[in-house]
Amino acid sequence: MSENKKKGTFSIVFASLLVGGALVLVGDYCYEKSSTNESCMMCHIHPEAETAWKHGKHCNNESGTMTECVACHLPPENTFSHFTAKASAGIKDIWSFLTKDKAEIDFESKKDLEYAQKIVYNESCKKCHVNLLPKGITDEGVSAHLYYQENEEKLNLQCISCHLDAGHVIPGYEHKKMIKAPIDTTGAVFQEATQVTEFKNFIENVPTTRTTISMIAIPGGTFKMGSAEGDKYSRPDEYPQHTVTVSPFFMAEVEVTWAQYWSFYMQTMSEGRTPPEKIYANNTRPDVDVVSGPTPPFGNPDQGWGFGERPALTMTHYGAETFCQWLSLKTGKKYRLPTEAEWEYAARAGSETAYFFEGKPSKYTNEGFLKQIMGIDTTTINRYVIYCNNSKNRTQEPERVIPNPFGLRNMLGNALEWCADYYAEDAYSQVQDGAVDPKGPTAGTEYVVRGGCYNDDAKDLRCAARGSSNYERWLRTDPQKPKSIWWFSDIKSIGFRVVCEVPEGVNAK
Repeated sequence: MSENKKKGTFSIVFASLLVGGALVLVGDYCYEKSSTNESCMMCHIHPEAETAWKHGKHCNNESGTMTECVACHLPPENTFSHFTAKASAGIKDIWSFLTKDKAEIDFESKKDLEYAQKIVYNESCKKCHVNLLPKGITDEGVSAHLYYQENEEKLNLQCISCHLDAGHVIPGYEHKKMIKAPIDTTGAVFQEATQVTEFKNFIENVPTTRTTISMIAIPGGTFKMGSAEGDKYSRPDEYPQHTVTVSPFFMAEVEVTWAQYWSFYMQTMSEGRTPPEKIYANNTRPDVDVVSGPTPPFGNPDQGWGFGERPALTMTHYGAETFCQWLSLKTGKKYRLPTEAEWEYAARAGSETAYFFEGKPSKYTNEGFLKQIMGIDTTTINRYVIYCNNSKNRTQEPERVIPNPFGLRNMLGNALEWCADYYAEDAYSQVQDGAVDPKGPTAGTEYVVRGGCYNDDAKDLRCAARGSSNYERWLRTDPQKPKSIWWFSDIKSIGFRVVCEVPEGVNAK
């Protein structure tokens, strides 16, 4: 090789090394700079994000140690998943920053657990929090963390499930036993229950409380229950469609509210664990004082959305049944959960279509590529239903919607509703066509839930759509032994409404 060629080759290699080194230095600089809190805040334009983080435990704590954003929102450093997650998040953040209108972003929904689970990594939590039983931890914390260690793989638990406010302060969020229920102490206390002498709507006054319940008279009738095979979006557990006759009854205008449930809670709350069979036995006696109510829930079961007239949530089927028994003893009437047949009859309110209002599920569902581009005309459904397109990922107060033809609000959407019946996928095949006041299976492990909830798609809110409880999944992160018989730890959307049987001597024809 000639001297000139050697010099040329050397120059190319040297230049390549210089360029390569420069690129490495620039890349390292950009990598480091893009991992700073300031860099994160450039794209994360939520006005409360920085403030909520600075008041959180990872920034404002006794040790004075500040945890960086990337320590929680990326997998641990020096792992392949860290780099891939960083690249993916960076592209997404820049795209959102350039294309999205800040005013249209629902920042409140970003505080929910469902969203947090997508952007917080368990392995990063574990890298910092090596000792899960640190000095000063409460007995309840010890039990919870031991439960986590024993069941992490089986249940796929995440730290964020219990520590949602660890990084960012969330007003009202607590992960400890609720000390005091938010009871309204204004207004007169009722001394007597409402007397019902005729079959018409009435307002129930619950004695020794300030609680009222609006009850709607539902006339008896015959209807087709379930879906016809081939109906779009119908499922096998809705077959076969069959004719059912339902006797007259009263049904609450809305789901049981927090204001109503807290009255029950405050008069019956129990710190101990009374076995369900004992309570059921006691409640057969005409003495309201023997009703043992819920133990205190962990945190605020309203999820920080507000109490008052919003539907009460997260109680077990047993908790809902016990509320009905308490209400029966208080008022001298027979209150209970609706049967599945009563529920669907009331929801349909005389209609034979998918909804009690105009429109088909195919019109309102978000499914379909063209729907994502062209959008959906939600004018009609938004008037009657709280669901994924208008809920802001949380329940809303009853006034947001107008009632169905029977005068019932939120029969579809807002909160799932317990029915009295056990769930079975083939339950309808066991019902004789033309049955009068049918009830579900005589035994089972799960119960029927109806109506869908605030984060469901329109196709899942059909009057015929059926659902069931899932106790194992809904109590997944409950560390108590035995698990709570009153409150669920892993579902936010379950509630209930009550039915009152027509009192003896009242003509409902």
